[in-house]
Amino acid sequence: MLRRDFMKTAAATAVLAAVLPVRATTAPAVAGGEHFADVNGQHLFYSVHGIGKPLILLHGGIDPGSFGSNLDELARHRQVIAVHLQGHGRTPDTDRPLRSETMADDIAALIRQLKLGKADVMGYSLGGSVALQTAIRHPDVVDRLVLVSVTMSQDGFYPEAVAAFKQMEGNAATIGPGVKASPLGKAYPDVDWTRLFMKVGDMTSRPFDWSADVAKLRMRTLLVYADADAIRPEHMVAFWKALGGGQRDAGLDGSKRPANALAILPDTTHYTLAVDPMLPEVVGRFLDPAVKPAG
Repeated sequence: MLRRDFMKTAAATAVLAAVLPVRATTAPAVAGGEHFADVNGQHLFYSVHGIGKPLILLHGGIDPGSFGSNLDELARHRQVIAVHLQGHGRTPDTDRPLRSETMADDIAALIRQLKLGKADVMGYSLGGSVALQTAIRHPDVVDRLVLVSVTMSQDGFYPEAVAAFKQMEGNAATIGPGVKASPLGKAYPDVDWTRLFMKVGDMTSRPFDWSADVAKLRMRTLLVYADADAIRPEHMVAFWKALGGGQRDAGLDGSKRPANALAILPDTTHYTLAVDPMLPEVVGRFLDPAVKPAG
């Protein structure tokens, strides 16, 4: 199976399982290359790319390469610290269940261990849920927050997506061996794919509602969705309103616009959004608003 075709299949199962010139004027906070950090009983893998203000990047379910070449685009003007979440890629699994909350605690512990102070945090899908919980549980380590295709409650997904979540754990024994034999499986031969799908299925099938916590967030936040997402548009608007958006006209001079931001990218889906070339541009404009596009 071609990698593109596989990625569509794996992403659907797991979720259902030139950037604007941002100027980097600071020295790297962490040395580049590949590293491990021992936090909360987890041997967390992370890689460091570029220089500038740190951006913690959290992948979607199953595939640590969810952002594709957009990782390099984001790192052109920032220091991107790309983490492999528990049981994914090069971070070994443990007996601990997969939960957004505990993985968020890992990310906060990593930020503190690296002495980053406050870092920008960006996550997609499953990684976006972890990013959101990092902001909710550890606001002291998050400067700006970017959530790509994320819900604040389970009913934010279309009903067929929720149904797929509930079937994933039972289908893991069938799905896992196929992924193991795929290019993704060969890239990460130490992953127990059947176990990973079981744990992701257990995690994503559990009802949740974080809307009350979202309304309390105080860091600047960007929501990014696909125009053909797995998430209902009504939920996108509800999330946006929980963050203070969609309340009034911003006014002729824009002075009444909300502090947070919402983007819906055209001609994208939940499964293509993270690799779409528009994404780094939108994120760059949000994270560094003082920088104007060339020309």
